[in-house]
Amino acid sequence: SATVLNYGQGIFEGLKAFRTSKGRIVLFRPDKNAQRMASGAERFLMPPVPKELFLEMCYEAVRANADWVPPEGKGALYLRPLLMGSGAALGVGPSPEFTFVIYVAPVGSYFPGGARLRVETSHHRAAEMGVGYVKAAGNYAPCFLPQKDAKEKGFSDVLYFDPSGTRVEEAAASNFFCVTKDGVLKTPSLGTILAGVTRDTILQLARRLTSTESGLLTSVQETSISLAEILEAREAFVTGTAAAVTPVAHVSSDEGHVDLEVPGPVTAKLKETFQELQQELQPDEEGWLVDVFA
Repeated sequence: SATVLNYGQGIFEGLKAFRTSKGRIVLFRPDKNAQRMASGAERFLMPPVPKELFLEMCYEAVRANADWVPPEGKGALYLRPLLMGSGAALGVGPSPEFTFVIYVAPVGSYFPGGARLRVETSHHRAAEMGVGYVKAAGNYAPCFLPQKDAKEKGFSDVLYFDPSGTRVEEAAASNFFCVTKDGVLKTPSLGTILAGVTRDTILQLARRLTSTESGLLTSVQETSISLAEILEAREAFVTGTAAAVTPVAHVSSDEGHVDLEVPGPVTAKLKETFQELQQELQPDEEGWLVDVFA
């Protein structure tokens, strides 16, 4: 009669441990995951896991499974922190007890090659004033059927729009970005979508890119994106802990479709920079990498 089983009182996180070019095993910005889980816990009437406890449990989980961390550039050890209402309470209400657990698994590429996305029109992932911004267990199961239908038709995933059908939100488990023909990088604003750690990282890296003389980007915008803009985009990609930075090869909808360069120059540059940061092939100026054995 645990509330996580009967009423879905459960949230989770996802982060990765990498083996770097310097032989270290590191986590990437785990403090952001701790912060996001604490926010979700408050919304779901669960006691937030203290940041120090969250981080130490992540470090210990990696240390105990260090042999499962793949070689540099060959994958990562995925961590799944899970906070759930585990008390025996059949009544409709928050659990009297809670369990926090972390399990791990070695992983490779989430979307081999480029992603093929189908615009989903029969199902909406989230709504204004809902809990789409929370990494809640119950936000993902409703996506299974649309994803199954899309994959049976040769697509990698679905691309969700808001309930009005006018602006893109995100893929089932990753944030969406596109680059316009005049070099503007756009991604949906926060509110109903998940505040992805990779999303935030890419936004910071992209803003740095606009200050260079590469000419790849003119500006970065967190804004509304219409289907028409996607169909006219120069390139697109999705981001997430699992997806990392994955180029989008194709977007299809009832109103039209577009084939995109894979990877486009902006996608390639951001992906390269992101991977080099994680593998310590360039300076970690922001202090994003955490050595679990330090």
